[in-house]
Amino acid sequence: MSAANVGKKARSKKKPKFIRPESWRYVRLKPNWRKPKGVDNKVRKEYGGWPARVKVGYASPKELRGLHPSGFREVMVHNVEELTKVNPNLEAARIGATVGRKKRLEIIRKAKELGVQILNPRRLKKVESPK
Repeated sequence: MSAANVGKKARSKKKPKFIRPESWRYVRLKPNWRKPKGVDNKVRKEYGGWPARVKVGYASPKELRGLHPSGFREVMVHNVEELTKVNPNLEAARIGATVGRKKRLEIIRKAKELGVQILNPRRLKKVESPK
């Protein structure tokens, strides 16, 4: 586990789970966060016993923002040439969704040689030929 990942996990323990006020009461309200704007809204007024409100103070450190949970920065890769530009110590590759099976296998093989981590190595089944 990288140092960046440890910092991110420690930071996330302090941050509350922000949910939409009253979403636990009404089925029609999803728990996705929405800013409270009502005149008498308890969350907007920050009453005790109500969920925490999103504020800038909860932000994670700049160097940890945007990192994959593995601690690497994500780099989108569509071919083997793009894979050679990835720094294996700081970055991990994510193979594009439009990449086919043949090129995907080439990228995975080359990544093993270069020591680059692939974030989405799909399990590819071998196609059986009809007898």
